[in-house]
Amino acid sequence: MTAYTKDVQHVGLPTTDLDKTIDFYTTIIGFELAGVFRNGDARCAFLRYGHITIESWEVEESVMGDGAWNHMALDCTDIDAAFDNAKALGLDFKDTEVQSIPSFWDKGIRYFNVYGPNREIIEFCQIL
Repeated sequence: MTAYTKDVQHVGLPTTDLDKTIDFYTTIIGFELAGVFRNGDARCAFLRYGHITIESWEVEESVMGDGAWNHMALDCTDIDAAFDNAKALGLDFKDTEVQSIPSFWDKGIRYFNVYGPNREIIEFCQIL
């Protein structure tokens, strides 16, 4: 998979209060707000500190404890080739096809998710 990825892109943190999450990470911890985007009826914020980015999105209910992080995303250079490679490797897919969210960033994203050995979610994501 390293032929199609270049770095950790972000980690995912669902939240029941996006404004409180943005305020905590920007005001107290020192992250910069890289962007807020719509995904259907919900909002999604990207918060950046150095080379790490947190993707936090609105949900009705979240873990609110240990295990609250939802996923880790790897930055993909060719999402279709990465998807084909993941199939060839026999990875355990959460998604049966490449997904897209056209409202993120300037031109949208394409991504897919697999499960790791501990049922953790690993997202492969290409910003278009």
